[in-house]
Amino acid sequence: MSRGEMADFLRRRREALRPAQMPTTAVHPPGPRARRTPGLRREEVAVLAGVSTNYYERLEQARAPRPSPQVLTALGTALRLTTAEREHLARLAGQIPPSTDADRTPVSADARRLLHRLGPTPAYVVNDREDIVAWNAAAAMLITDFAQLSVHERNTVRLAIRLGGTLCSAPTGVAEGDFARQSAAHLRAAGARHPADRALGELVNEYAAHNPDFVAGWRSHDVRPRPALRKRLRHPELGELELDRQTLLMPGTSLRLVLYTAEPGSPSATALARLSPPNATP
Repeated sequence: MSRGEMADFLRRRREALRPAQMPTTAVHPPGPRARRTPGLRREEVAVLAGVSTNYYERLEQARAPRPSPQVLTALGTALRLTTAEREHLARLAGQIPPSTDADRTPVSADARRLLHRLGPTPAYVVNDREDIVAWNAAAAMLITDFAQLSVHERNTVRLAIRLGGTLCSAPTGVAEGDFARQSAAHLRAAGARHPADRALGELVNEYAAHNPDFVAGWRSHDVRPRPALRKRLRHPELGELELDRQTLLMPGTSLRLVLYTAEPGSPSATALARLSPPNATP
């Protein structure tokens, strides 16, 4: 059990809740005892979860024994956790065994055929370490020639460090740090699945040293997946493109399919259609 990680996760999720969201029977009414944080108090979460305040306090202090599945379920309900957050909590509590490298699914022939059939739609497949493990020719033409990169460099986080500010940025109305926070959420969840993965830890340290938005996302313990993100790309031949980066989980695997698409009928869609990749894919 990762007591320290679980304690921090519980505290962050508690602080993210607002008393107005909770049943009035579980929340202390306003009075002389002022709230030091905008979130719930520990005793309020304990009431909602049906556990003693002392036990919940010890959980947040990383001093409690491993909680049972029933307690984890109650805490998930009390803290209004999503499915992804409940799974993450169960992993931190040691109720789900860590994954191993043997559990990392190779890219299937069907997935490679799908990439090929997407034609001018740029797409690639990433594993839970954000390594780009397969791609189509359109993605190489839009972003970079992945085949010319070392396996170490063929990673979305390392590409963001190397190409950030030169290849892509956030369009008007979109927070600049959304990609970094999305990466933090994915890598947080992956870290719980692979706690002994040294390469994953090195990747986290690299991005943390480079991007403060990633640090903020990492500290928030947000592990909710973000399936869509809008980006502005500057292509040497196609010009400036406003694209949606969409991520789809490949069923039965830890792999994700990432696609770049444009609003139908937009100048970006017209420009993207001019990508004419050869009939080949790695």
